[in-house]
Parts: sequence; structure tokens; C-alpha cells
Amino acid sequence: MQETDMKEKLQKIIEAYNELQAKMGDPAVLADQKEYNRLAKEYASQGPLAKKAAEYVQAMDDLEAAKEMLSDADMKEFAQEEIAGIEARLPQLEEDIKFMLIPADPADEKDIIVEIRAAAGGDEAAIFAGDLYKMYERFAGTQGWKTETMDASPSEAGGFKEIQFKVKGDHVYSVMKFESGVHRVQRVPKTESQGRIHTSTATVAVLPEADEVEVEINENDLRIDVYRAGGPGGQCVNTTDSAVRITHLPSGLVVQSQDQKSQLQNKIAAMAVLRARLYEKMLAEQQAAEGAERLAQIGSGDRSEKIRTYNGPQDRVTDHRIGFNSTYNGVLLGDNLQDVITALQAADRAQKLEAAV
Repeated sequence: MQETDMKEKLQKIIEAYNELQAKMGDPAVLADQKEYNRLAKEYASQGPLAKKAAEYVQAMDDLEAAKEMLSDADMKEFAQEEIAGIEARLPQLEEDIKFMLIPADPADEKDIIVEIRAAAGGDEAAIFAGDLYKMYERFAGTQGWKTETMDASPSEAGGFKEIQFKVKGDHVYSVMKFESGVHRVQRVPKTESQGRIHTSTATVAVLPEADEVEVEINENDLRIDVYRAGGPGGQCVNTTDSAVRITHLPSGLVVQSQDQKSQLQNKIAAMAVLRARLYEKMLAEQQAAEGAERLAQIGSGDRSEKIRTYNGPQDRVTDHRIGFNSTYNGVLLGDNLQDVITALQAADRAQKLEAAV
């Protein structure tokens, strides 16, 4: 980015920031608490960039003034010192601003709902889904996050046909969002007597949790069914109709919950999943409309995209999006998962920075 182009872009950012400040003083905005809170949040998030932009614009103005003084014999030495000082500061200023210009993901600060489903591979796929659940549970523990199971369908062979759980903590989505997609395992199952390697898959969906303000759901758009919760193999674990299935008629989305203690708690849990799925759908539509930003992401977040292979015999885990390798046990036991995620975050930042610049 040319210095003049960057200066012009930053001046527009400063102007927009000042306009935001003026809007917050508008009596009509002050009377609308929801709008005021939205603007206040945007104002706070834009503050550091606006301050750094003003510092850069001032430095460029000072540089221009110093260069004009070069023709004055009495001021030449002073001007040269000024120019050297400003030019020494500019590269770091530019670097700071470039990173601030990387578009923030609006969901990064959110808690998440994770859905893991066994896919191809029968019993072994369910066991692998269970292994992924344990991996994320251990990883959450190392981050100081809290996990809470929302709904689960255990498999008779072990693991889960599917499981939904909530993860709460600091900036959970910013760390976990790269886990969405198809996870593939290649290993010898415990049930395999011939020692043959089997390939199985499980899908992971990481949904940012949405509140009622972000996703408004009309009760008239819902069909709510209640039924008895069941255990593995259809075993009845509840003698009352406490399990809840909710169908969102406009979108056709179906969610359910049976692991909570009461019908009301199951309904609350199911509604949380429904809001998260509708929010994810809304974000996907926004990203598709923005086009270039969508392309500048590591992985599409599509749960049909194969993102990672866990190879037991070779003690290797490969993330296909960036070609990053780690050890099989290291990742599945939750110890090395942070290394994979850190590499994905770095690659994502680099791509977004390139797009922003």
C-alpha cells in the first residue's frame, strides 16, 4: 500500500470514527437504548485503530513539513533529524495498522455449541466421535473453559452416534471455529481381529451461541413435539415425556434435547441450539455476500469439507487446509491440539491481512 493511499484510507477511518461519536450524541439515538449500545460497542472497538490512524496521519504531515524545511540552510540539520526520526517510526506504525485492519469475526468472543456426529464407518465412527468429544473436553479443561452436555445418543459399541455440548469461556469461538468439518481416522479398531486398518469419519460443527436479541424467533414458526427420552439401543431412561424436538418451519431446521432434567430445561437447551444454527446460517449468508472475505478464510467452515486426518499406525495427524502435521496421541489426548489451532489462526490472519492490504 502506497503511503499516500494509506494516509487517505486512514483519514476516512478517522472521519467515520468522528461521525460515530457525533451519532452517539444524537437525542434520537440516546432515546433508543438498543441502537445506542450497538454504536457504543462499535465506537469502543474502533477506538484503538482511530488513535493509531491519527498518529500515522500526524506523522505524515510532520514528515511533509520537515521536508519543506530542507531548503532552509538554518533549519536543514534539524529537518534531517526530524525526517530520520519519523521514517524510523513509520514501518512499525504501518505494521500495527495493517493488523488492526484485518476484519474481525463478529462471533469471535462468543461461547459455542459443538455438534459431533458419527459418519462413515459404523461402530468405529461412533467410537471416533467419542474420542473427538474427549479430546475437546480435555482441551477445554486446559483453557479454563466449562463444558456442558446438551444432548447425546450413545452407541452400544462405545462413543456416540451424535453428541451436542456447550463450551463457555473467554473467546471460545475464536479458538474453536476452525474445528468445523469432516475429521477422518485411519487405525486398527479394537474389534478388528485381523489387524486391518479401517477408515472412519465424524463431522464436527462449531456454532457460535446467539442470544435472543441477535436471532428473534417467532413462536408461531415453531412446531414443538415432546417424547420420552431413550438410552442406548432404545432403552427407556425416562418415564415422562420430557424430551423435546423443535421444528423451525420457515427453515426446516430440526433440533432436539433429551439430556436435561425436565421438559422446560430440554426446551431451553433445544432453543439455544436452534438460535445458534440460525445465527450460523445468517453469518454464512453475510460471508457469501462479501465474497472475497469468504475466500480469505482458512477452510469454509462447511461440515462437508474434509479438514483433518488422524493416522494411528503412522502416529500422525495432518490438517489438510495448511499441511500442518502433529502426533496422533498428542492431538487426540488434547495436548497438541493447541499447536494445530495456533498454526490455523496464524494462516488465517496472514490470508486476511493480504486481503485487507
